[in-house]
Amino acid sequence: MALKILVVEDDKFLRELITQKLAREGYDVVSAVDGEDGVVKVKENKPDIVLLDLILPGIDGFEVLAKIKEDEELSNIPVIILSNLGQRDDVDRGIKLGATDFLIKAHFTPSEIVEKIEAVMKNKK
Repeated sequence: MALKILVVEDDKFLRELITQKLAREGYDVVSAVDGEDGVVKVKENKPDIVLLDLILPGIDGFEVLAKIKEDEELSNIPVIILSNLGQRDDVDRGIKLGATDFLIKAHFTPSEIVEKIEAVMKNKK
């Protein structure tokens, strides 16, 4: 059965690029365009992993991450932050809130993102 991945990303081009790459790799992909939508989709879909942007319209990625981690049913879902916020403070804050990993968008290709997802899911088993 294909892993279900939720991509929370407001940038349409990037969201489609990542979604298409993941779908080609055989993943079941759901996407959300903002923070509120992301929280709703996590609850509805219970994905195996979440790729989360931090700068989102409405509630930001940090808030989405906090909501996921404080919900008992969702708290064990790994969340990889995918953001252009690369300051040490942002990375530390994301990890403290419970993110599994933190990727700077500009430094990773869609293929490398897939490799990161596979590594996280191997560690989860």
